[in-house]
Amino acid sequence: MLTSKGENYTIIGDKLTIESFMEIVRGKSKIKFNDKYKSRVLEARQMVEKWVNEGRIMYGVTTGFGANSTRTISSEEANKLQRNIIISHSTSVGKPMTEEEVRATMLMILQNAGSGYSGIRLNTLERYRDFLNLNLVPYAPKEGSVGYLSPEAHIALAIMGEGKMILDGKVTDSNQVLKKYNIENYELSYKEGLILVSGTTSVTGMAAIALYDIIKAVKTADIIGAMTLEVSRGTLRAYDERLMSVRGHKEQKESANNIRKILDDSEIAKANYNYRLQDALSVRCIPQLHGAVKKTLYDALETLEIEMNSCTDNPIIWGENGDGEAISGGNPDSSFIGLEMDSVAMAATMVAKMSERRNNRLIDGNLSENPWFLVNNPGLNSGLMIPQYTQAGLLNDMKMLSTSAVIDNIPTCGNQEDYVAMGYNSSKKAIAVAEKLEYILAIELLSAYQSYQYIDKNLKRSTVTDAIYNEISKTVPIMGEDIYLYPHIERLRELIHNGTILKIAEDFAGKIY
Repeated sequence: MLTSKGENYTIIGDKLTIESFMEIVRGKSKIKFNDKYKSRVLEARQMVEKWVNEGRIMYGVTTGFGANSTRTISSEEANKLQRNIIISHSTSVGKPMTEEEVRATMLMILQNAGSGYSGIRLNTLERYRDFLNLNLVPYAPKEGSVGYLSPEAHIALAIMGEGKMILDGKVTDSNQVLKKYNIENYELSYKEGLILVSGTTSVTGMAAIALYDIIKAVKTADIIGAMTLEVSRGTLRAYDERLMSVRGHKEQKESANNIRKILDDSEIAKANYNYRLQDALSVRCIPQLHGAVKKTLYDALETLEIEMNSCTDNPIIWGENGDGEAISGGNPDSSFIGLEMDSVAMAATMVAKMSERRNNRLIDGNLSENPWFLVNNPGLNSGLMIPQYTQAGLLNDMKMLSTSAVIDNIPTCGNQEDYVAMGYNSSKKAIAVAEKLEYILAIELLSAYQSYQYIDKNLKRSTVTDAIYNEISKTVPIMGEDIYLYPHIERLRELIHNGTILKIAEDFAGKIY
C-alpha cells in the first residue's frame, strides 16, 4: 500500500494477494502500475503490432473467433472484429453484478491482460485502471456465463462508451456517464476485444470475494463456538492439547488452540470443566470440523492466488526464442477455481450445519437447562424460536448451492467448445453461500449472547467473550420479552462480515488461525 496526498494506492505489477485484492475491490484503494507492469505490456504489444503488419495468422486477431477461427480477417477489418466481439458477446442477462463483483472482474482483467502475454495496449489497461480509481461501475448482467465472455463483454462495452453503467443507483448510458467525467469514448484495437472477454477473470474475481469472506466467517465461527461452549457449561476437556497431539492435522490443532486461547481466563469454563463427562458432538467436535474446513479453504486460497497472478488469455504472446509466437490453447478454462469453489461451498455448509445444531441446543430448554427459546414466560413469548427456522431455511439453500457446478457439461460454440468447465457458477454460488453462512453464525451468536443472562453472575466470562458481549450490548438488548429481532440479526451479521468480532478476539487472544 502506498499513500500519496492523503489517498491510498495499491501498486500492481508484482504478486497480488487476496488481502491486496480486497483493499482495491472493497476498500477502494486506488491503483498504480509499477514500471515492470508497464514494460511487459508495451513489449508484448510491440510484437502484436509487428506481426499484424507482417500479415501473420493469429487466432482472434486476424482470424474469426471460436468456431469461426478458420476464417481469415483482413488487417483493414481487424479493429472492427474486436468491436464485434464485444457487442456480440454482451448477452448475459438478469440482475447485474454487484459493485464489488464488477470491480473484482475489472481488477482481474488488469492482472490477466497486464501479465505481458496478452498484447493489449497500455492505454486500454489505463482506462480500466481509471474506471476503478474513479469507481465507475459498468452494468454487467450476472446470469448466463460459462466461465468467461458475457459479463466481461458488458464491462468492456461500458469502457468503450457504448454500454450501460450504474450511476447513483440507476442504470445509465455509458456515454452519458463518460461525458460527466469528461472522458471520451474509446475504440479497441486488434486483439483487445478478445483479451477483454477471455480468461478466468470474473470467475477468479468472484471467487476471491467469496473465499475472503468465508475464511473470515470460519475463523469467527471458532469464536462464536467458544462462546456457545462457555454458556452451555461445556467442558474444555475435548480441546486438550494432548488429545489434539495424537491426530496429525495442524488445522485441527490450531482450531482447538483458538478455543483454548479465547476461553483461557474464563471462570465459567473452569467452573464447568467437570460438569459433564463430554458434550454433544456439535460442541466438542469444533476443532475436527472447523479444522477440516480450514484445510479446504487454505488449499483453495493457494490455488486462487496462483490464478490471480496468472495469464489465462488465449492466445498468449510468447516473446522468447527469436521472433516470438502467438500460442493458442486452453488457459481460459476455469477448472482450477471451479473445483475449489465447489469444495469451498460444501465446506462452508458443513460449518453452517454445525452452527445451527449448536444454536438449537441453546434454545432447547431440555438441552440448555435454560428457559425455552431463551425468554421468560415462553408460550406468551416466542423468544428466539423463529431465528432457528431462519437458519433452517438458509441451510437448505446452502445445501442446494453445494451441488457441484463443474460436474456439468453443456457444449457451446458449434462444438468447438465441446467441454465447458462451468467454474463461473461455482464462484457465483460461493458468494451466496458466504452471505448465508454469516447469517447462520449471526443467529448462533444472538442465542449465545442471550444465554449469558442465565449464567451464574459470580463467574466471569473470558476477557475475549466479555469484550464481544460488551460490543454487542451497544446495539442489541437482552431480551426480557418478544422484540423485533430482524435488525439485531442484521447487526450481528455485519459485525461478522466487517471483521469486528474477529478483530476483538485477536486484540485480546492473538492471531486466530
